[in-house]
Amino acid sequence: MSVRARQSRAVVAMLLAVALFALMDAGLKGLAGHYPPFQVAALRGAASLPFVLAWSLFTAGPRTLLRVRWSLHLLRGVLGVVMMAAFAYALRRMPLSTAYSIFFVAPLLITALSVPFLGEHVGPRRWVAIGIGLVGVLVVLRPTGEGVLSLAGIAVLVAALGYAVSAITVRVLARTDSTQAMMVWLLAMMAIGAGAIAWPDWVPLRSADVWLILGVGVAGALGQYAITEAFRLGEASLIAPLEYTALLWGVILDATLWGVLPDRVTWLGAAIIIASGLYLLHRERLRMSNAP
Repeated sequence: MSVRARQSRAVVAMLLAVALFALMDAGLKGLAGHYPPFQVAALRGAASLPFVLAWSLFTAGPRTLLRVRWSLHLLRGVLGVVMMAAFAYALRRMPLSTAYSIFFVAPLLITALSVPFLGEHVGPRRWVAIGIGLVGVLVVLRPTGEGVLSLAGIAVLVAALGYAVSAITVRVLARTDSTQAMMVWLLAMMAIGAGAIAWPDWVPLRSADVWLILGVGVAGALGQYAITEAFRLGEASLIAPLEYTALLWGVILDATLWGVLPDRVTWLGAAIIIASGLYLLHRERLRMSNAP
């Protein structure tokens, strides 16, 4: 596959992953109102695991799942538990759009980490575009904005750091391990690890939440495949800024499901974020046009 084809496929996969994860996060927000954060994290992993495991065994077989770099998978598992529990805690206390806005520090962290750990080249125009996007995030939050200094805001920052490190490990693992193995072991470790932590305070599942948990599982499984493919095929510093499109999904879901509408300052910040992402994609399209 040519460089241009790989990067184009990575962009499409990332955009699809963001949309699917937004739907999953809406489901998690619904669950977070009734269950503790670590139980929500365990339900997220357990709900997606059967779909991913069946697909992995059908497409790659059991041997591919066992020939892996266990140390990095264990690291991803720990990061996944912390990230999902922290994000579930935050979703219980703030709108999706606010949580996403704070979470947008992740692309800058991924871009910064991709240079020393992956040896990727990040040109000055990419740095400027990502920096402008982060200015848009500050506009959304503003000095007195909701969640910046609260426990929920700190929880989102912890989730963003975990996500950034996990994304870097995907690029490292992709050199030796299959996409199937990366997906299965992340979900399995999330389900087992978070479940073990949540077990002493486990809340019995309500029958009304069964379909919601199933929806989280399907959306999470498809989103996990899409995002794993995106980071496997594309440069982390290119793919990460596409997370900005999550803000659009957050605004739409907040308005339709919870009746929360952003104010004018939030829309201004969103416009800055989206403009920076579009500029970054434009620069990458020009770069790919000169690639073989």
